[in-house]
Amino acid sequence: MPPRTVPVDPTVGGHHAHGWRIVAALAITSTIGYGTLYYAYAVLLNPMATSLGASTIAVTGALTASVLAGAVMAIPVGRWLDHHGGRALMTAGSLAATALLVAWSQVHTIGQLYAVMIGIGITGAMVLYEPAFAVIVSWFTPHRRATALLAVTIVAGFASTIFMPLTGLLTAHLGWRDALLVLAAIHGAVTVPLHALTIRRPRPAPSAAPAGPARPKPAPRRAVAAAAMRDARFWILTATFIAHNVATSTMTVHLIGYLVSRGHPATFAATATGLLGVLSVAGRLVLTAARRRLPVTTIVAVVFAVQAAAVLAMPLLAGTRTGAVVAVVGFGIGFGIAHLATPALLADRYGTTAYATIAGRLAAPVTIARATAPLAAATLLHTAAGYPILLTAVAACCALAATGMLMRATTTPTIPAG
Repeated sequence: MPPRTVPVDPTVGGHHAHGWRIVAALAITSTIGYGTLYYAYAVLLNPMATSLGASTIAVTGALTASVLAGAVMAIPVGRWLDHHGGRALMTAGSLAATALLVAWSQVHTIGQLYAVMIGIGITGAMVLYEPAFAVIVSWFTPHRRATALLAVTIVAGFASTIFMPLTGLLTAHLGWRDALLVLAAIHGAVTVPLHALTIRRPRPAPSAAPAGPARPKPAPRRAVAAAAMRDARFWILTATFIAHNVATSTMTVHLIGYLVSRGHPATFAATATGLLGVLSVAGRLVLTAARRRLPVTTIVAVVFAVQAAAVLAMPLLAGTRTGAVVAVVGFGIGFGIAHLATPALLADRYGTTAYATIAGRLAAPVTIARATAPLAAATLLHTAAGYPILLTAVAACCALAATGMLMRATTTPTIPAG
């Protein structure tokens, strides 16, 4: 009898160590990326509008255009990552984003602002969560992948907590243009070398199979991606995350206005809304801990249902500060949970061979929904019965998302995985 071959775990030794170095690097770059390319915009909105002589609506539209540009880029970026890995793409994206932050500081017309923000949206698709997750998925086996993804999302979850006050401080002392130059220097000095020097493709794991007939090769990436597009569960998941992103993006933009309409001071409304960022970290910790005992789909469905209940309860609770905080906490526990659930659900069902391509095709419509929902909600506020109908619509989206997550079965993948 031939000796029994002991499987080799590719996450031990140097491979394991470098994988965690990549996680540390991506945690830092994602935090800086979101802080400078996205969260700083809210702080700079009013100073930019005043300086450019434009309305806040027109300036806000530039951010929407940026997010939409990122959605369009999600699909080609996913294909590139599957074929070439993340090092060149993320390094080039960091360089371009740094240059665009400098260009942003020099805009003098609303047209120039839109052009720069569209460019930032494109580069954001090259350096933020989606490419970072694709790199991590390629490095880690399933039992370590959840911890690696959690580490990145926990650190990056504090991007707004770090960079919104920092941007405000810089703007108060230097003006918005010089504040952007400082942010550009931070972005370039940190993200470019981390992406260039740390990210690389993992070495193929040594074969654990004994000598004998060759094992079948993984299905080609194109075949795996095409099979995923024919899978009803993929489209259920897409619809689920579209509904959830409509709800979360709408509440992010309009929660302050709602709390003010209930008689709360603007400072309290802003502070309560700011809890969403911290609660997103709590929700990710809950998901990671609970998935040891329950399927991811069950956990996420329950969280989405809690969000629906919290939004429906807001008209009853939000009249007092305590009630408002309770409602915000109930909604905020699911804020950002989809970021962590998506890689787990996609990689578990379709494998890692075409992960980035499939994730990009999921991210495109979801990002479009996230970008356009607040504008649709603003229209609804002006044409319907105000906040009650808006809250009902948000709760319905959360309920639909919970239903969709329960519909998505957690059976063994039937699609060839790499």
